[in-house]
Amino acid sequence: QVQLVESGGGLVQAGGSLRLSCAASGRTFRTFAMGWFRQAPGKERELVSGINRSGGSTYYADSVEGRFTISRDNAKNMVYLQMNNLEPEDTAVYHCAASQYGSSGSTKVADYDYWGQGTQVTVSS
Repeated sequence: QVQLVESGGGLVQAGGSLRLSCAASGRTFRTFAMGWFRQAPGKERELVSGINRSGGSTYYADSVEGRFTISRDNAKNMVYLQMNNLEPEDTAVYHCAASQYGSSGSTKVADYDYWGQGTQVTVSS
């Protein structure tokens, strides 16, 4: 069992930055691949970025490649999403998710077993 709690969302102007954090409970955190998903109103939840168990392999959606960076600290049970040069199109609720059998490239919602409640990111133009 893994419980996930996101933080770090907020309102920012276009071109600004935010750093999302996800705190995970449980001693088995290092056995999960992790992902950051987002869901905008009226749209499906989509994978933004994923990271494998060791942190050595990452995945980014084309829309955020070069602007977002995912990282994890297994000693602290934390995963992060650094978001730079934010655009209004990045506005969404961002969710942290854990996958027991997946990898950094697991892009489907069904690949993930545990989810956080989400944190709102709003980018104004």
